[in-house]
Amino acid sequence: MPRGYDTKSVLKMLLKYSFQKISQKGSHLKLKNGRNIVILPLHNKDIPYGTFCAILQQAGLSHEDAEKYL
Repeated sequence: MPRGYDTKSVLKMLLKYSFQKISQKGSHLKLKNGRNIVILPLHNKDIPYGTFCAILQQAGLSHEDAEKYL
């Protein structure tokens, strides 16, 4: 079973792919880069693998793209 991912690491990775913070509502951050919008949970826990895969799909990134910065 793949490991979870740290929220701060995922946020840094998305920022390197030109995502910008749009808004925050509660513990969820909305980021955008042109055409893609991603909702990132800002909990103090790791992001589960399934949620991480959904974030990558929303961002239009592959696992190989993500591993470059994680």
